Amino acid sequence: MKNHARNFLPAILILFLLISCAPKAPTPDINQQINQIVAATLMALPTNPPPPTFTPYPSPTPFDLAGFFCEYQFCIGHPKDISFFDLSAQKNPLAPSSYEMGLLAAVNNSTYIQVIWQRAPGTNDPQFLLDLILINQADTRTGNLDVKLERGMNVVYTALNSTATILPYGGAGAWTCGDRVFAWKTYTQQADTPASMFAEALAKFTCGQN
Repeated sequence: MKNHARNFLPAILILFLLISCAPKAPTPDINQQINQIVAATLMALPTNPPPPTFTPYPSPTPFDLAGFFCEYQFCIGHPKDISFFDLSAQKNPLAPSSYEMGLLAAVNNSTYIQVIWQRAPGTNDPQFLLDLILINQADTRTGNLDVKLERGMNVVYTALNSTATILPYGGAGAWTCGDRVFAWKTYTQQADTPASMFAEALAKFTCGQN
């Protein structure tokens, strides 16, 4: 037994030295972890989402629904090469979007769009929902906040730089309509694209109140 102990002792000492000399893992950066989680979530979104469900749009003449999403008692415009899908229903089939509140997303290789809304009777300032749609530590506002009144809706918009995805440029806006507040955000490859996309989305927006 003594001979066996003498044979194991050098091996144990060598193992102890290797463990004690092994480089320690660096302390993880919490902001980097958050950005990685957000990017992974966005990249996991389906590239071929199911086609949206449309409600009939009243018009005395034939109406082209391409570039429109109409559901939950509102309509909003979007680029014709992508379509919105209900992200709330995808996350939890038992709690899909509704008139009261909801979350939509649209994505392809060069664009990501998100729309959220919630019922807020009597609210005239949409700023709180603009703050909600932005990602802390990832979305950085650039330039001045654009505030305007459009078709009776209080509208705010800001350009963004973002580290949430590989799409570096973005924009986000929010507005009031009836008893609800809406917010919209996009990430794109071009710096001048988000503002024009927001203008198109808002120009086609209806909620029965404007």
